[in-house]
Amino acid sequence: MFRVITRAALAVALTAATATVAAAQTWTGPYLGGTLGAGLQMDDAGEVVTFDTGLDGMFGDTIRTAAGADAFSPGFCGGLAMGPTPGAGCTDDDAGIDAGGRAGYDWQRGMFVVGALVDVTRTDVRDGVSAFSTTPAFYAFSRELQAVGGLRARVGFGTPRVFVYGTGGGAWGRVEHQFTTSNGVNTFAPGRDVVRTESAWGYQAGGGLEVRLGGRWSLTGEYLFTSLDDAEDGTVRSQGPAPATNPFILVNQAGSDLRRDDRFEFQALRAGLSYRF
Repeated sequence: MFRVITRAALAVALTAATATVAAAQTWTGPYLGGTLGAGLQMDDAGEVVTFDTGLDGMFGDTIRTAAGADAFSPGFCGGLAMGPTPGAGCTDDDAGIDAGGRAGYDWQRGMFVVGALVDVTRTDVRDGVSAFSTTPAFYAFSRELQAVGGLRARVGFGTPRVFVYGTGGGAWGRVEHQFTTSNGVNTFAPGRDVVRTESAWGYQAGGGLEVRLGGRWSLTGEYLFTSLDDAEDGTVRSQGPAPATNPFILVNQAGSDLRRDDRFEFQALRAGLSYRF
């Protein structure tokens, strides 16, 4: 009788242990983690500065001299100008470290896994664009990301050890803007080298792979693309006291607005370590 009871007890314990292991191998549950990687700049080809001579909010105008010529015919470069002419060259944009933390929750049904997460990172990415006028002079716009946050979904397929997923959702960024120029004739608002920090909103999309290391720990590899709409925040107005024939006040005596025409877009490659509760 004792042997029967012992065997029954062992069978119950083994069944409970097996169920516990099986439950531990699902992806359902909350988690906390951190990530470390690199923030990468996008290709700079095609970046330009746009103009609004009528101050009507419609960018795409051409700044012209009193003779009718394009005052910015020397063109643009995807970086910060090193001199008043394109021949002086431009600096390259900077990539940097991407580091932060995240929290989320996943649900698994069969092999299908769906979840949601929030993360905040410090992504050290700097981006610049410059315009050159015939005067000659340069007009350079720079922006630097201070922080970025994301609220995203994760959807994919999971085995007991591996979870492959796609991710996407909304993004918020804290972006530092700065304008500088070699033009000493016009005044600018905000002025030269004035630093402005603004919030920008956009989206994120990417994918990744999460692998269990053992126990409650897991390792993640992830690619993420971020796009933030910050063009309006970087607008600068060129004003007098130049003569009325000055290209910036030729159409409107109040001046002309300048801004870059592209969204702040960058990529991140991350490795992460998470603890699942």
